Amino acid sequence: MNTTMLVNNPAVIVAGIFLSFILLELACSSLRQSSGSKRDVLIEVVGSGILVMVTFPLVMWLSGLILNHAIPEMKGALTSIPWIAGFALFLLLDDMTQYWWHRLTHRIPALYALHRAHHSAPYMSIRIVYRNNSFYYLLMPGIWLSGVLIYLGLAPVYYVYLIIKMTVIFAAHSNVAWDDKLYRIRALRPIIWVLERTISTPFTHSAHHGLTAEDGVTHYKGNFGNLLFLWDVLFGTAKITRRRPPAYGIEHLSPITWKEELFWPIVRSHRTAPKVSEAKQKVAQ
Repeated sequence: MNTTMLVNNPAVIVAGIFLSFILLELACSSLRQSSGSKRDVLIEVVGSGILVMVTFPLVMWLSGLILNHAIPEMKGALTSIPWIAGFALFLLLDDMTQYWWHRLTHRIPALYALHRAHHSAPYMSIRIVYRNNSFYYLLMPGIWLSGVLIYLGLAPVYYVYLIIKMTVIFAAHSNVAWDDKLYRIRALRPIIWVLERTISTPFTHSAHHGLTAEDGVTHYKGNFGNLLFLWDVLFGTAKITRRRPPAYGIEHLSPITWKEELFWPIVRSHRTAPKVSEAKQKVAQ
C-alpha cells in the first residue's frame, strides 16, 4: 500500500487493523468466549454500521458545508503549520474533548442513556469498540472539531492521527491482554510504567467496564481516556491495578430492547433515562 492510498483512504487501514484484532481474538479463542446473545450481535452490528456508514460521513460533510458558508476564506488556513503542531491540535480538540464528553456521559443520566449500550456488554472485546447509541457519536464534540481542523487544511495529519488513535482504542478494548505479556519482561518495566500512564491499555480500560467497584479493580468513575490515558492522570480519574475485573457490565441493569439501546430517545419504553440510584449507574461524581 503506497503513501497516496494511506493519505486518501485511512478507512482502509483502520478496517484492516480492526480485522487484525478480530483474527487475534479468534486465534486466542477470546471472540468465541464472548460471543454474547443475538441481542448483543444486533447492537454491535447495527450500531457500528450506523457510525461508519452514516454518522461519521454526515458529520464530516456537514462541518465542511457549514464552514464553507460561514468562513470560506479560512479554508486551508492551517496547511502550512508544522505537522507535529497539527497532531497536537487533534490531541487537544479531539481526544481531550472526547475524554470530557465521555466523563460527562457518566455524570448526566440522559447522556448515559446514549452510552449505556457500550457498557451493557458482559464482556470485553474488539466487538464493543463502536457499540453505542446512534446519537452518541453525532453529539460528540471531538468529531465536529476534527471536521473543523480538516477544513482548515489538516486532513493529512488527521488521517495518520486517526490510524494511531483507533489502533490504541482497538487494543485497549481487546480481550487479549497483550499488556500483561509486556509486564512480564523485566527489561521493559520502566517503559511499560510510562506507557500505561500515557495511552489506554487493556488493563486500564477494562477497569472502566467492570461490573462492580467492590471487586477492587473496577473503576467506572474514571479511566475515561481513549487514545491518551494521560488525561485521566492529569485530571485525577486514573486507576492502575494491572488486573482485569472478574466480570463486566452494569450493576442491577434493568433490561430494555436492543432498539431502545440504539435509538433512545426515539425508541423508548415506559422507562426513560436511567435513574442515578439505579445500579450505581457508573455515574462519575
